[in-house]
Amino acid sequence: MLRFLTSGESHGRGLLVVLEGIPAGLPLSEEDITVQLARRQRGYGRGGRMQIEQDRAEIYAGVMSGTTIGAPVGLHIGNKDWRTAEPPLTRPRPGHADLAGALKYHFDDVRRVLERSSARETVARVAAGAICRALLAQFGITLASHVVELGGIAIGRRPDRYEDIPALAEASPLRCVDPEAQTRMIAAIDKAREAGDTLGGVFEVVALGLPVGLGTYVHWDRRLDGRLAQALMSINAIKGVEIGEGFQEARLPGSSAHDEIFYDPERGFHRATNRAGGTEGGMSTGDPLVARVAMKPLSTLRSPLASVDIVTKERVEAAVVRSDVTAVPSAGVIGEAMVAFVLADAMIEKFGGDSLDQMRVAYDAHQRWARRGPPAPAG
Repeated sequence: MLRFLTSGESHGRGLLVVLEGIPAGLPLSEEDITVQLARRQRGYGRGGRMQIEQDRAEIYAGVMSGTTIGAPVGLHIGNKDWRTAEPPLTRPRPGHADLAGALKYHFDDVRRVLERSSARETVARVAAGAICRALLAQFGITLASHVVELGGIAIGRRPDRYEDIPALAEASPLRCVDPEAQTRMIAAIDKAREAGDTLGGVFEVVALGLPVGLGTYVHWDRRLDGRLAQALMSINAIKGVEIGEGFQEARLPGSSAHDEIFYDPERGFHRATNRAGGTEGGMSTGDPLVARVAMKPLSTLRSPLASVDIVTKERVEAAVVRSDVTAVPSAGVIGEAMVAFVLADAMIEKFGGDSLDQMRVAYDAHQRWARRGPPAPAG
């Protein structure tokens, strides 16, 4: 079982990560992690904090001579912008965790909520996800994300091949593969910034090279699509997740909604379409995994909404703290990290082993079986 814990506040000394369950023998360096942290910081529409922080991960435990040893991996990411004390904040922001958190924990200062509920915590997730990506890469599994909608502007075209998405997305300031749509998105961001407003959108995460059979139909809590949805919904400001055609598939007749199955000795079992988005019955199909994720506009507005002071009960304007106009491009990178974690967990669950070499033996045997299926009857 793979699991991770994070600790730390937005303006505390730093963030801690403990990732347990990674097999021994996985090559891992601090740079493997830091490169993903840098991707999270980029994106048109980000705020001032991205100019302050230069996130780097330090490996504290679980790695010796450049490889994992089977023990929990401990990481630390320091905050440059940290503070020992702040004045109490009593004006909760609509759409944030401020009010519900203060009432839940009996706080008279919503800063105690927002310091932990801040998206700064996702730096730790990306760090954990980077280790999971390194494990997946050992089996030829890759991940990418791109923005498919922002501020109500959707892309009008996309590459014919999933494999072309990463290069196009990484070359774009919005991680958008459609230059014409990107131009309009940037204009919308600029307009929202001038108005003191924020914008949400939709990003898509794609995973390539998965084996068939990750997850299971046997138990509800081990279904792969359910695990993916929970992990993605746990990201700050996420309000919806769909796999494959998702809600659009619900509008189609069955004859147009499903992926027909074929077989030939060269390719083995395969499908000509991928409307299911790489999962059927709670398991991976071996086709590209495609998840689309809806992110609401960020809750901190420079033109604040109405609120109520939690102590005086007087009508006030919500607090204004440093934030972004939009974070959809970077949310895609966080989405990749959470998908990587779920897939790495499912790989370890499926193929077991205390070391990477043991996992490979089980993986190779499964791939041979999955390619040919049951033997044909004699005669």
